[in-house]
Amino acid sequence: MKLSARIAAPVAALVLAGLTATACAPQTSDTSAKGDEKSGTLRVWLFQEVGNKPKEKVVDDAVAAFEKSHEGAKVEIEYIPVDTRAQRIKAAFNDPKSAPDLIEYGNSDTAGYVKDGGLADVTEEFGAWEEAKDTDPIAKQSVTVGDKVYGAPFFVGVRALYYRTDVFKDLGIEPPKSQAELISTAKKIRKEKPDLYGLAVGGAYTYGAMPFIWSHGGEIAGESGGTYKSAINSEKARKGIEAYTSLFGDDNCPAAKCASMGGNATVTAFASGKAAMAIGGDFSHAAVEAGSVKGKYAVVPLPGIAPNSIAPAFAGGNNIGVLKSSSHRTLAVDLMKSLTGKKTQAEMFDAMGFLPTYTDVLDNAAKKQPFVAPFVQTLGAGAKFVPASPAWGQIDASLVLPNMFQEIVSGRKDVAQASDDAAKKMDAAFTDAG
Repeated sequence: MKLSARIAAPVAALVLAGLTATACAPQTSDTSAKGDEKSGTLRVWLFQEVGNKPKEKVVDDAVAAFEKSHEGAKVEIEYIPVDTRAQRIKAAFNDPKSAPDLIEYGNSDTAGYVKDGGLADVTEEFGAWEEAKDTDPIAKQSVTVGDKVYGAPFFVGVRALYYRTDVFKDLGIEPPKSQAELISTAKKIRKEKPDLYGLAVGGAYTYGAMPFIWSHGGEIAGESGGTYKSAINSEKARKGIEAYTSLFGDDNCPAAKCASMGGNATVTAFASGKAAMAIGGDFSHAAVEAGSVKGKYAVVPLPGIAPNSIAPAFAGGNNIGVLKSSSHRTLAVDLMKSLTGKKTQAEMFDAMGFLPTYTDVLDNAAKKQPFVAPFVQTLGAGAKFVPASPAWGQIDASLVLPNMFQEIVSGRKDVAQASDDAAKKMDAAFTDAG
């Protein structure tokens, strides 16, 4: 199946569902490799997960198969903290001699890393790879800048609506079928059960807010001739901002407590029994299962404006790319295929719950684990992304959108002024990025 029948234009970078984009490295002069060695040791940097052992087991199996089929090649894996990845990768781009051959990277970083000259163009190899033909177009976009491919998708993540089945049964209500119902249901729950947030929302939860903007027809930014301009202050975007910020208040999620919350905090509130609903990812499932609401919740797609519609979701995920500075290009590309191939992605789903990026493997995952179905439905309804500009790292790291939401819910600015100010900051970043 296809993850999406409609793809927002022109955007190409997905974002890791729990990553925070950071400013990218300055553009390097020439990081191109000299030569293509067919033996030796390949170094790989992957992200350290919470509970990393299952990931390590899957990776070790893929590496063992690679080494067996590539005589004279060895692989060294290093797991690096996500929070310090920007500094590590910046140093690697600027010092090719100490750089790894491959890196795992959040797909919001794609455009910035390409601009920095750090990632190798693997368009030809990706196009000739038989398995890649089953890569969903959305996932392929996450490694694409312009018409060039700079890596292979590793997994995709998306958010949907978690809700408390016991609370809904007690109040005699059904899961909301539209955004208006979502808002009214949240406030009804809060009124009937004032010890609960109706829907946990966060002023710092950018990717939980985006579906509200997109469902009203708004965009984060627009592109023309390779140049980006903010669209966050358009009339349609403002309607989405108003809808999202209407959920901050004593009648749902008090601003004093919720304005500072990010995505993890909203999921924690739900998992700990403090909220009747939350917008969480497929990657949030384990945390919710470990909480006090285990056995008392279900998941449905986040509703859109029209009844029975699905709001466009922010699709995140990670990629694996070959560095331009690698002196083992051919081996590195083969290893990239081993680490992101169908067999590895299927095993990674079983081990970590990461959603596969191949349409057939994703279908099989949904059949094996029913909890995946709402997320697959959400992807199929149409995912959207951040602007495919290296400026996005700066915009996200400087908290332009969270500051906008917080200014509104605190009453310091109205929607028009806050969105105009945010647009100016975004445009300045787009200009600086070129």
